[in-house]
Amino acid sequence: MEALRASREIMAPADWQRIDFISDLHLAEDTPKGFNAWRGYLLNTTADAVFILGDLFEAWVGDDARFEGFEARGAAVLSAAAADRKLFFMVGNRDFLLGAEMLAACSVEALPDPTALCAFDQRVLLTHGDAWCLGDLPYQAFRAQVRNPAWQAQVLARPLAERRLMARSLRSESERAATEHGGVWFDVDAPTALRAMDENNAPTLVHGHTHRPTTEALAPGRVRHVLSDWTLDHGRDHNHAPRAEVMRFEDGRWTRLAPADAVASGT
Repeated sequence: MEALRASREIMAPADWQRIDFISDLHLAEDTPKGFNAWRGYLLNTTADAVFILGDLFEAWVGDDARFEGFEARGAAVLSAAAADRKLFFMVGNRDFLLGAEMLAACSVEALPDPTALCAFDQRVLLTHGDAWCLGDLPYQAFRAQVRNPAWQAQVLARPLAERRLMARSLRSESERAATEHGGVWFDVDAPTALRAMDENNAPTLVHGHTHRPTTEALAPGRVRHVLSDWTLDHGRDHNHAPRAEVMRFEDGRWTRLAPADAVASGT
């Protein structure tokens, strides 16, 4: 089991009025609607800070990819948005190779998983969520492999074109496995989540990964907000209509907003 205690604590400045959280956009060359919605939102949101809690990109094959094609467009949006507000990024189970070089180039701050945030007199625990889906044993084995620094160094040493082919192969394999398993779904392990919340003295948990947006009590006095995935292109998930949400934390209150409303709200 990975450490449950946050290795970083962020104290929100007193002048922050609105904080946004997004995750699981899975942006790629073939998600133009999602990319355009994200770009319009991120460049114009009224939030003082945006926390991206993983899987911003469907795949990230190394920070040297940021100089061309789709990745260059994504890097340009991040850089432009970071000039107007604080941006934080936590890697997910898809974009785990996005590293310090890319973040520094775009003026985005890295977030360890988990991270504690103190804002509006509240403590909030932030995680992508995949590490706590303990019931998904095949994924946990895969995660242990791809988060290994030696494995990552070996992959990043390969030519960029080869890494792109590898990413496409992994994506196809993931889609095939999901079909074969009949849509079996794994949630975060509740006892693990509660233990992490207690260890960090955080009554509120925010995470993504599961693609099941909800707000619910895990226990008395312990609430979690599960962030929405963004599915605006070609029915990536056939279980629901296209959707995209921003979770906003403002004056101690939590609100789910459409990206366009996050731009208009608070002005």
